Amino acid sequence: MNDDITPYLDIIGRPHPKSKKHPPMSMDHRAAQFSPFAAVTGHEEKLKEVVEQEKE
Repeated sequence: MNDDITPYLDIIGRPHPKSKKHPPMSMDHRAAQFSPFAAVTGHEEKLKEVVEQEKE
């Protein structure tokens, strides 16, 4: 048997717990957590500007 999963054999196959306090998150909100974001605002525009200058 795979030693990597041995510690988890007691929980494999059990149902996923559901919160009694919080409603399930909508798929849109859930997807937004994993969507890319701009860590540096304006960076993309500056890159486009530099590329345009190099073309001239």
